[in-house]
Amino acid sequence: MELRFGEKEEALRAEVRKFLQETLGSRADEGGEQLGTRTDEEFEFAREFNRKLAERGWIAPAWPKEYGGLGASIYEQMVFNEEFGYWGAPDTGTRGFGVGMIGPTLIIHGTEEQKRYYLPRITSGEHIWCQGYSEPGAGSDLASLQTRAVRDGDDYVVNGQKIWTTGAHHADWCFLLVRTDPDAPKHKGISFLLVDMKTPGITVRPLVNMAGYHEFNEVFFEDVRVPVRNRVGEENRGWYVAMTLLDFERSNVASIAANQRQLELLMQLWRERRTGEAYRDILRHRLADLWVANETGRLLAYRIAWMQEAGRIPNYEASVIKVYATELAQRITNFGVNLFGPAGALEPDSKYAVANGVFEKGHLVNVAPTIYSGSSEIQRNIIAQRGLGLPRD
Repeated sequence: MELRFGEKEEALRAEVRKFLQETLGSRADEGGEQLGTRTDEEFEFAREFNRKLAERGWIAPAWPKEYGGLGASIYEQMVFNEEFGYWGAPDTGTRGFGVGMIGPTLIIHGTEEQKRYYLPRITSGEHIWCQGYSEPGAGSDLASLQTRAVRDGDDYVVNGQKIWTTGAHHADWCFLLVRTDPDAPKHKGISFLLVDMKTPGITVRPLVNMAGYHEFNEVFFEDVRVPVRNRVGEENRGWYVAMTLLDFERSNVASIAANQRQLELLMQLWRERRTGEAYRDILRHRLADLWVANETGRLLAYRIAWMQEAGRIPNYEASVIKVYATELAQRITNFGVNLFGPAGALEPDSKYAVANGVFEKGHLVNVAPTIYSGSSEIQRNIIAQRGLGLPRD
């Protein structure tokens, strides 16, 4: 296994880093902000940022060139993801859901008409996407979903509810899982639809998380008509399309890079504030432990890239890094809150808040990644069964 990038990748890294520093400006000094939907101002900045990426042809590095991508190698993709994660490149849902999920799924399963219409609008940054998967009674057990779609001529009529829909309040389109055959076994009878969020009958209601941010939503569908031509793949076989889509969530190297930025900020602030002097040796060892843990995470992420470059398909390995990176992010921000005592727990609007409350907010925000995209408990089941060969029961 080669643990270093080559000259080509490092030259690309320098170019990407220079672009991010110039484009993000003072925001680059803050780092860690990957989803720019928390305020309207951040959202508009993220939208413009994605347009600048699109102008350089950098918005979809992994896509084949014939579909508007860069045709980048696995290692070049890792460079983009690492730098974006470290410098906190903001997103609107265009890159995360559009480029990273629905775009590759359409390349594999979409019709030529779907590819011609949707893919250029993703790579231009024009269309913003959200994901209609989870429901109040179907989260980790996604196949239990109950949102119904009934065929009526050339349309499906959709009724039901989705929840924890990130960015739905800004999205132009939603890729949606619906049940089209209620009598089929739960992993069958599901179809995959593309829904225009301006369609009559769609209601989006905000869900404000415990950090006070509006990222999530619940979405209600009441007699929403979706053209049959917007179905991806065969009717009642949408589960297999959905699983293809989830295959594109892999290395978590961006999370590891963001963790590194947090650790660097921690050390800088600790030196400046000289807090916890009585426990200096203990705190040094705890910081060193977190740094070593994050470097271990980086190697786990690089292993995913190495496997993909070798033509192997990461399975439980992707679950390992997902659990590791997200839970480590919690450990880092929890340490940051406690390191600075009462000031570490202050909200950003307090004049005594440490680093504008970055660790306090991170401590709250970092709970969600251990739940979405497959909770840590689900990931551990995958590791146990597929990695360790343990029985299901």
